[in-house]
Amino acid sequence: METQKEKHPQIPLSMAAVVVALGVVYGDIGTSPLYVMKAIVEGNGGLESLSDSFITGALSLVIWTVTLITSIKYVLIAMQADNHGEGGIFSLYTLVHKRAKWLIIPAMVGGAALLADGILTPAVTVTTAVEGLRSIPFFEGFLGEGQGKILAITMTIISALFMIQRLGTKTIGKAFGPIMAFWFAFIGGLGLWQVIGNPNVLRAFNPMRGIDLLLSEQNHAGFMILGSIFLATTGAEALYSDMGHVGKKNIYGSWPFVKAALLLNYLGQGAWLMQAKSSAALYHIEDFNPFFEMLPGGLRFFAVLLSTLAAIIASQALITGSYTLVSEAISLNLLPHLKIQYPSQTKGQMYIPLVNNILWLSCMGVVFYFKTSIRMEAAYGLAITITMLMTTILLFEFLRLKNFNIIVSLIMFVFFGTLEATFFISSATKFFHGGYVAILMGAILFAIMFVWHKGSKIESLQRLEYPMTDFIGQFKKLKEDDSLPVYANNLVFLTSNQNAGSVDRDILYSILDKRPKRADVYWFINVAVTDEPYTQEYKVEDYGTDFCFKVQLRLGFKIEQRINVYLRQIIQEMMEEGRIKPQKQTYTIYHDKEIGDFCFVLVRKAISPESDLSVFSRFILSLKYNIKAWTGSPARWFGLENTNLVIEQVPLFLKAREASRLTRVN
Repeated sequence: METQKEKHPQIPLSMAAVVVALGVVYGDIGTSPLYVMKAIVEGNGGLESLSDSFITGALSLVIWTVTLITSIKYVLIAMQADNHGEGGIFSLYTLVHKRAKWLIIPAMVGGAALLADGILTPAVTVTTAVEGLRSIPFFEGFLGEGQGKILAITMTIISALFMIQRLGTKTIGKAFGPIMAFWFAFIGGLGLWQVIGNPNVLRAFNPMRGIDLLLSEQNHAGFMILGSIFLATTGAEALYSDMGHVGKKNIYGSWPFVKAALLLNYLGQGAWLMQAKSSAALYHIEDFNPFFEMLPGGLRFFAVLLSTLAAIIASQALITGSYTLVSEAISLNLLPHLKIQYPSQTKGQMYIPLVNNILWLSCMGVVFYFKTSIRMEAAYGLAITITMLMTTILLFEFLRLKNFNIIVSLIMFVFFGTLEATFFISSATKFFHGGYVAILMGAILFAIMFVWHKGSKIESLQRLEYPMTDFIGQFKKLKEDDSLPVYANNLVFLTSNQNAGSVDRDILYSILDKRPKRADVYWFINVAVTDEPYTQEYKVEDYGTDFCFKVQLRLGFKIEQRINVYLRQIIQEMMEEGRIKPQKQTYTIYHDKEIGDFCFVLVRKAISPESDLSVFSRFILSLKYNIKAWTGSPARWFGLENTNLVIEQVPLFLKAREASRLTRVN
């Protein structure tokens, strides 16, 4: 199956679209105030270890990290690198891939790390929000001292979230924007209330405060504090990836409000910590979280509910973003063909059952393994720093592609590369505290992409297409050869080749060489999926015959690919036009049946023992074919479950090894 890409007009700036952007784009970064200051305080030894200068310095690092990475790198620079309005690391790669073959490596590494982030985000955000219940005295007896009930509530919410994906989220999605708009207004207002009470916290806007903290003895975490600071900008990559859903103009219009709300809340938490650090009663609170503790008691339950809803919205954005990322990887031939469903009228709202189940099981595993949000955060930041580093490499190549000034391009690359490498190293110091989980998940995803890509490259070395007109004579002779039994009245091959005038060598080999397949009519079917939901079109090339046809089905992404049903309709119409002879059936339970039997053939490559392959290439291809066998049935992809379907193996036509010769003996 091939996907046709069409250009889309830019989404114009409007208040409605800005509100939608708040719900779609900012869920991840919008929930960061739930855990950033919590991680910073925990990493320094708890509330009793804080001083005013430490709090001001930590806030300064947060403010300038958000400003430099999110505002400047992503909002101002990366969003200029759009592919017909679409953003994200794979869209960026498609813009620059012709500059160098090796650029596929940072694209795959970044994509794998971003998918790992999609697993970690629901686990971290939902667990943190639910842990907020501990700040409410009413729930202390219910929750008890262990983490068991927190885990049960968290896993129930996550499971429900993944279960509703198959139904689509169009209706609930309309509420995401207003809810997140209220969320940002709520956290910004809370922060402003605290800042007014202690305006000294505004000194954090001085970047030297942050630099001084890195070298200060008050900073017990040392260089590792940057791993916690970096959590403030984890949603920046998702912001770039979701650009195509809302349009860059609406991100430009909404980001100032979002950034102001985030910074006000961070400053508010800092102002409250300056007042609370001398309160011994707060020192031994389990899962101490400044975000919830600074709230008046009457607001806490409402804040927990609202933050849980915001965490669900953030998780939803990462889940649907993962579907989009996988879909893009499939189109780039980095992942195998998977069954994709579209539960709404919008192509961007997709559902991939296998990906959904893997994400769900992985999230549950992360929650069960780490148990507390503070342990999850060690794994959380590490994955996204890798993606950001890979994006910086591709952005540099994009600037060079656009003939941007080499000096400015190098400054951008060195500055952001050094900054993100610093964050990566500081996050990597938490490798043995949980970071290895993110690396393991990313490594598995990268390995799958690498195997699929490398295996496809090896296969492409032998792929050939021949002009169909060169073989019409042989097909006519085969069709009329009475010495061979009729294989089928209609012999149908599915092909990814969209060229109407040519046919793949593998298909010709299957028909003529492997076992001559006599048929009344030979069909070569190509399915092209359009960006419109309900396209149902076809075109036919007949090569001047009434027995050999190349058909392209153009089907909308909402249309089920029932190939056998559509082919019967095409045959009926062509018979009525006199382009195909009636296929009268002698033996049938139906009256006046004019369409004969069908045999659908899917050609699959197999490694021949005689192929001259290196051990590495043979290993890669074996892995690829095992992955293909595990990821789903081609019969379900094309609606051929109840047909006469043959999946035929043909040898991989590569250079053959010279066989050793036998010696004849008497």
